[in-house]
Amino acid sequence: MTRMDRIAFIGNSLPRRCGIATFTTDLQRAVAESRPGLTTSIVAMNDHGQHYDYPPTVSVQIDDGRIEDYLDAADVLNASRIDVVSLQHEFGIFGGEGGSHIVALLSRLAMPVVTTLHTVLAEPSPAQREVLGRVIALSAKVVVMAKKGRELLRSVYGVPSERIEIIPHGIPDFAFVEPDAAKTRLGLPGKPVILTFGLLSPGKGIEVVIDAIPQVLKSRPDSVYVILGATHPNLVRDQGETYRESLVARVRELGIEASVVFLDRFVELDTLLEYISMCDVYVTPYLDEQQMTSGTLAYSYGLGKAVVSTPYWHARELLADGGGVLVPFGDSPAIGAAIAGLLTDDALRLAIREHAYAGSRAMIWPRTAERYLAVFEKARRDHAPRLIGLPAQAAPPQPIAVPPGIRTDYLFHMCDGTGLFQHAVHSVPDRSHGYCVDDNARALLLACALNAPGETALPEELVARFAAFVQHAWNPDTRRFRNFMSFDRRWLEDRGSEDSHGRTLWALGEAARADASPSRRRWAADLFAQAMPTVEAFNSPRAWAFTLLGLEGYCTTVPEDRAADRLRRLLADRLARMLAAQATGDWVWFEDGLAYDNTRLPQALILAGTALGIPGHVEDGLRSLRWLMALQTTPAARFRPVGSDSFGDKRCAPRAFDQQPLEATAAIAACFAAWRADGEAEWLEGAERAFAWFLGANDLAVPLVDPATGSCRDGLHRDRPNENRGGESVVSYLLGHAEMRLMARTREVPAQPSMPTLALRA
Repeated sequence: MTRMDRIAFIGNSLPRRCGIATFTTDLQRAVAESRPGLTTSIVAMNDHGQHYDYPPTVSVQIDDGRIEDYLDAADVLNASRIDVVSLQHEFGIFGGEGGSHIVALLSRLAMPVVTTLHTVLAEPSPAQREVLGRVIALSAKVVVMAKKGRELLRSVYGVPSERIEIIPHGIPDFAFVEPDAAKTRLGLPGKPVILTFGLLSPGKGIEVVIDAIPQVLKSRPDSVYVILGATHPNLVRDQGETYRESLVARVRELGIEASVVFLDRFVELDTLLEYISMCDVYVTPYLDEQQMTSGTLAYSYGLGKAVVSTPYWHARELLADGGGVLVPFGDSPAIGAAIAGLLTDDALRLAIREHAYAGSRAMIWPRTAERYLAVFEKARRDHAPRLIGLPAQAAPPQPIAVPPGIRTDYLFHMCDGTGLFQHAVHSVPDRSHGYCVDDNARALLLACALNAPGETALPEELVARFAAFVQHAWNPDTRRFRNFMSFDRRWLEDRGSEDSHGRTLWALGEAARADASPSRRRWAADLFAQAMPTVEAFNSPRAWAFTLLGLEGYCTTVPEDRAADRLRRLLADRLARMLAAQATGDWVWFEDGLAYDNTRLPQALILAGTALGIPGHVEDGLRSLRWLMALQTTPAARFRPVGSDSFGDKRCAPRAFDQQPLEATAAIAACFAAWRADGEAEWLEGAERAFAWFLGANDLAVPLVDPATGSCRDGLHRDRPNENRGGESVVSYLLGHAEMRLMARTREVPAQPSMPTLALRA
């Protein structure tokens, strides 16, 4: 393995004002300085559209609410051939519910990720638990800064111990000094100084310390409490300076204005260290136990300060065995007594300071960087090799487990006495949009697929309902199928689109071959024969492709129909000519743009070429499908179907969203047909990637299906899944599931490519 020389850090970055920004910047600098020739960079998170004057070390910026920025950042990291990514995870700095946007980035990365968790919640919300679980699953190693973090990861999130590393918060390497000189420089000579620093916000407990100051003044009347830090920017944005003003008002009410100093500023590191050097007692009065990390505590402890703290998780571990003084949460008298005790007992204060300074030497940034580098190296060594045939930067997909049985509960839920509803509002059928022949034809295709050995057939009355809808859609006056029907069973047109006509022929051709009812097979063949001639005048290549897929079934059943054989040759030739006219070295496609149901075109050409004994058509289909599947495979070996935002774009890389279930199902079927034609393993892998998209191996790492009911969300938006679960989506998922199960059964017998006998049999 080559030497690790490129590391990228994802998190907030200075000059953004927050603890994560300070930590990310400090860690990046420490790692960069730890080894000659090491290149480091930061992917910086911007909050709520804010932008900052970053240094050159920030190579990429992400606006937290823009999912496209996350995807673009992943592409940049992959293209830069970064060796390891170090993610700084904190709830609240990433967009999406529970911070889900970061999952879209991580799921696309080719290199290993080491995630530092700055917060580990004992009782996360469902969204937080789900997102953090995905982040952990996508990480080679997880770093926490306290033993409590490891305990929670094991007990709450089920993370194995071997995947967890404990690396304490880094600190500056600063000399152990007495505070007198700094007090003089900062204008407080001879005063006992109490310090709290950090961004101000409720929950920090500063008001509790203010209430304790009168008690301290009884023992040391000359004491000064310095509150150093600007109000948290998010709090300023939402509430202004209300919190700070409440603290100032409380100081005024207590009559201690002369003993409390507010320094409303965000200070640079050198100035901060000067202020810490000045203090005699440092106080962290947080009100919440679930504080896994405190940079302010680590810095003060590391400079050898006597610390008084509430017993939040980080403080309880760091200050154990004499490293500081712990007091109850929200207890002003206890805080006042502890501070006063330290200010009046020089020997005790010095003993605590010396203990803290000695115990902190392993935490200085150079040592911390060494420990991180060791974790990075191990993550890189253990990173799985790429799949053969994928781009060099690609990582292998996670193995998928195809659900063992096909559940049709939700399909039944989406049907009434007329047929399958088009749309749903969440999981409630939406009557306002009625029905369409497209979806009922797909449902008829599904019924045929579930007649295969090993599957559970749909109830006869339901299949009859789908067939009746298709029959009723036929308009003998126009020789076309109608498409859209209102809920009150009124047709909204006298003919549908060319594509819906072709899709209905596809369902009829398959029903002629595979319907469970002999009578309905004859009906399907007769109606196919009536509707077939109209297609010859069509201009839509998808209508041609759908018709070719229907001819695959029909011609098996009615091989003596010469008109069908002629139409099959005609449509296949048209597709082949389109490809020849449009294809160039880097654009191997039938049209000058990509739209919906794309893979049905090469699938139809492969099947028609196989059945007709035309090797050139098969090769054209394989070549175009290979190009399209490469375009629809991310660098991290995930399936990314052509998004609807791309429809109409000319000869350019497709945009990622919105992604539809229809595309994944089409890719599965096309890859299966390609495997049946040439037996290459790449097609099986492509089908598995496309099916895994349903299960969560997608750009948002969100499962789209409920295998227990067979329901399927309507797709992926940029920032969230579409929570509606319409007819097209449920049938698409079930068809894809049935195809995967058929593929698994077929794989039990090795493929023997030969022409013309390997046409796909559903």
